[in-house]
Amino acid sequence: MPKDIRNVVRDFEMENIELSQNHEARFLNKLEEAFPEKKKSFQWLYAVASIVVLLGLGIKFYPNHIESTKENVETEQVNLGEISPEMKKIEDYYLTAINYEIASLNETQNNKALLDEYFEKISKLDTDYKRLNQKLKKEGITNKTINSLITNLQLRLQLLIHLKDQLNDLQTKENNNESIVI
Repeated sequence: MPKDIRNVVRDFEMENIELSQNHEARFLNKLEEAFPEKKKSFQWLYAVASIVVLLGLGIKFYPNHIESTKENVETEQVNLGEISPEMKKIEDYYLTAINYEIASLNETQNNKALLDEYFEKISKLDTDYKRLNQKLKKEGITNKTINSLITNLQLRLQLLIHLKDQLNDLQTKENNNESIVI
């Protein structure tokens, strides 16, 4: 038979209940067992540190830093973005991809010579890109010059991807050699 809760509460008499002396300590122990304190994770800090290192390496090895800044100040360039919004998207895409690939490279003693060789080629392509920009500014907009600029960006990106593949192959060979020695 159902009971009315109001009557049950009204009729309830308070019993005098005392807790034991070590009740709090036992409660804290049980609480600690049920919910152990988790160690704080610093994974996000490692990710931020990795990004900072990659950006630092990208800035260090970017070919524009190798050349003197005096030449850059003297010559003003025309960007593809000034021609049309579509050209700006294309140029931004390739430049972002190039910068990302450069930032993702890791220099070691074993691959330094290979990196230097590729960065020399990329630096030459960058110089050609600047020359083509000057030609675009001087002679006006032509399909041939625009296509040459886009091809230059594509070649730089392809060189970086090829470099990354070679570095991966070199790393794989080094790992295989280490596993054979062990």
